[in-house]
Amino acid sequence: MTNGVKRSRIIIIAAIIVLILFMVSIVIVKVGGREAEQTKTAFAFNPDPTYYTEKFRPQYHLSPEKGNMSDPNGMVYFEGEYHQFYQHSGQWGHAISKDLVHWEHLPLAIAKDSLGDIWSGSAVVDWKDTTGFFGGKAGLVAIFTHFKDGVQSQSLAYSTDKGRNWTKYEGNPVIPNPGLKDFRDPKVIWYEPSHSWVMVVSVDNRVRFYTSADLKKWEMTGEFGLGHGSHAAVWECPDLFELPVEGMKEKKWVLTVSIGNNTQTKGSTAQYFVGSFDGKTFKDDNKPYSKLWTDYGRDFYAAVSYSDIPAEDGRRIWLGWMSNWRYPFSLPTGIWKGNMSIPRELTLRDIPGEGIRLIQEPVRELDTLRDKAVKISEQKLEPGGSNPLKDVKGTSFELETEFTATSAVESFGIKVREGGKQETVIRYETKTAQLVVDRMNAGESSFENQFAEAVSAPLKLRDNKLKLRIFVDDTTLEVFANDGEVVLTSLIFPDATSNGLELFTKGGSVKLDKAIFYPLQSVWRDENPDGKQPLRIVVNKNILQMKEGQTLELAASILPLGAKQLVKWASSDESVVMVKSAAGTTAIATGMKEGKAEIKASSDDGSVTYSLNVFVAAR
Repeated sequence: MTNGVKRSRIIIIAAIIVLILFMVSIVIVKVGGREAEQTKTAFAFNPDPTYYTEKFRPQYHLSPEKGNMSDPNGMVYFEGEYHQFYQHSGQWGHAISKDLVHWEHLPLAIAKDSLGDIWSGSAVVDWKDTTGFFGGKAGLVAIFTHFKDGVQSQSLAYSTDKGRNWTKYEGNPVIPNPGLKDFRDPKVIWYEPSHSWVMVVSVDNRVRFYTSADLKKWEMTGEFGLGHGSHAAVWECPDLFELPVEGMKEKKWVLTVSIGNNTQTKGSTAQYFVGSFDGKTFKDDNKPYSKLWTDYGRDFYAAVSYSDIPAEDGRRIWLGWMSNWRYPFSLPTGIWKGNMSIPRELTLRDIPGEGIRLIQEPVRELDTLRDKAVKISEQKLEPGGSNPLKDVKGTSFELETEFTATSAVESFGIKVREGGKQETVIRYETKTAQLVVDRMNAGESSFENQFAEAVSAPLKLRDNKLKLRIFVDDTTLEVFANDGEVVLTSLIFPDATSNGLELFTKGGSVKLDKAIFYPLQSVWRDENPDGKQPLRIVVNKNILQMKEGQTLELAASILPLGAKQLVKWASSDESVVMVKSAAGTTAIATGMKEGKAEIKASSDDGSVTYSLNVFVAAR
């Protein structure tokens, strides 16, 4: 063989290898009739099959392995990574992601020091090394509130290794407290027209603006809030950004603030303002008394957006802490407390009869978690009629629906996480034009005496149509209505076996234009949510306490829910407790005599089991 032929073959083989590598690197994800082309992200799932399988653990929301997670902090994109810092008991916890979906936990980022606790704040990429921290290169700078002995001041830290290690600035605090009780949560942006940094910081129930050339020396330029919006409690965690208005060449500035716990709004909440910003202060386009709520649910707080998302991406993305200052760390979740919402893309839309309003929609990256779609055909729903979703089960899923209301219908909607006497109801009430999330019977609520409640949002139908995009993830519920015009975010704590769904109508028929159900994959373990191989069993009771002669119903589910749902039950001592299998995955337990025993639930093939301790007391 000649050298020329050899070289030709080598070139051809090399070309084939390059082509294969290119094809592997690009994944075409076909979901719901849409194609999302994206670079495949290498992610190392946890090999432990029990990792993040605790009761009430979300499967595609970011939550800490242990300890508290509250306000999102320091959200920034740098060198291919989204950094999600968060409040972790007065310090900054840290997680990173390449795709806003799969997260890697990193060690504590910024720890408390002699100047106090590290409260909320932001982070930016200092591209031009205005601070002089990076020797002419780019690096990350965090701007946060120091808190000590009741005094709040603003400080800096910087990282030269992509956020893995942080150095506190020796000149902290860069803005000492000016004699204010509440002076916290700095959000810093780069304002291109003046080639300077701008800070917005909470000051009681208003915000102040500062400007700086180097992030170290700051000058106050303005203040906003007096007489505008809600002043039900202290303002916290501000954000400031410019957004385009859909379908228009116009752009507007948006100022967002969270509002602390209070009786007027029945807990903590959040609001926003739309207007203009000149680099020094903000001007509201709406009437001062206008109250524009960010989210009508109970559990979306301290939301702030990612800094430095590349211009070629162009999106403004944020997320919030899913909790409320009525019950921040009393949730029944074991060794961890708190989780973030799903990331949301923000835009502005001119709503007829209302004005320019903030729109929130789930980021497109979430589509990559979808498993096989279940599509429900167009049909008429009648009161008391059959449930098109009766064979659909799920605890972590996405559901897209569209309804057309008739003149006679009083209310209609969807029930999720149904099981036993539990249900969470999402309904539209035509008389009041309100979208309601009702968690009155959603499950565990004893940790807070007002947790079992219903919340609502004003929402006008367009051409008698209601579009809902619903995300459920074990204990989380996020409802996006009419393409993000209204959002309701709520926590729920149902039994692990409450996995049913139901479409319903009351007072008249309604047309179901479409319903598409997507099981969503866990971002922590490499599992197929539609898999047939049993992986574990969950039961609606952790422990069973009963009396002699008492009967109680037990329910189980085999996960994933695509596995055969047939459970065998057995008692370790039938003289103490007898257990009799009922339909499919349920059983009846009867207390026979005082004592202790164990009930075992096993899959039909015996590959997975669950043991339940039973204590029978004398009558």
